[in-house]
Amino acid sequence: MPYRRLPNTDAARIRAMEQALKIGKEIPPFKLAYSSELFVKLQAFLTTFTNTYQLQRQSYNKQVESNKGYQEDLKRAKTYITHFLRVMNMAVQRNDLRSDTPQFFGFNNGHSSLPALHSEKDVIYWGKKIMEGENARMRAGRTPITNPTMAVVKVHFENFMDAFHFQKTMHKKTSEYSEEIAELRKEADKLIVKIWNEVEDTFSGMPEEEKRKKSEKYGLVYVFRKNELQKVNDN
Repeated sequence: MPYRRLPNTDAARIRAMEQALKIGKEIPPFKLAYSSELFVKLQAFLTTFTNTYQLQRQSYNKQVESNKGYQEDLKRAKTYITHFLRVMNMAVQRNDLRSDTPQFFGFNNGHSSLPALHSEKDVIYWGKKIMEGENARMRAGRTPITNPTMAVVKVHFENFMDAFHFQKTMHKKTSEYSEEIAELRKEADKLIVKIWNEVEDTFSGMPEEEKRKKSEKYGLVYVFRKNELQKVNDN
């Protein structure tokens, strides 16, 4: 005998509930194969589940779509921070800038090695650090570093920060919707099982094939095992 297979994705859960609800709207309550109590509950729950599922998918897709631009902003911010510090180092080596210049950016002992910008945290730390350092140099009456200037570095750093905060916000929203849909998923599974059980009980006195066909109209899914499928094909 084929076995009943419950939906294992949210899209499949929605299809199962939509089919059960569709039949419930087409058939008079006294002819419906599951209780009117479940029908009322299904109407309210399906709307909530579908809306939350769509919000979760939209939030996730938006996060994925914006990630490409975010990665470009991150890469550009890394490049300009690195270039700014490299230019500063070379200017100090040429004596174009005073030997104490690296100290404004948190380096001691003159020449500074370029920091490794492995993570967003590193980029944020050094972006703020060099902006503060250059501002301190300007207040001390020093010559501004150019090619790139701090104004240019700041533009790319702030673009990155805007993208960073947007990604954080989208990630938080997606996580919240994912947690919400995970809870609703449990309720959906219980509701579907109850409806399917009542439908099968209603048609339990019928021959197996007729019972299965009538149940499938309510959204139930049956799967034939390999040997059963072979017999059906042979017949």
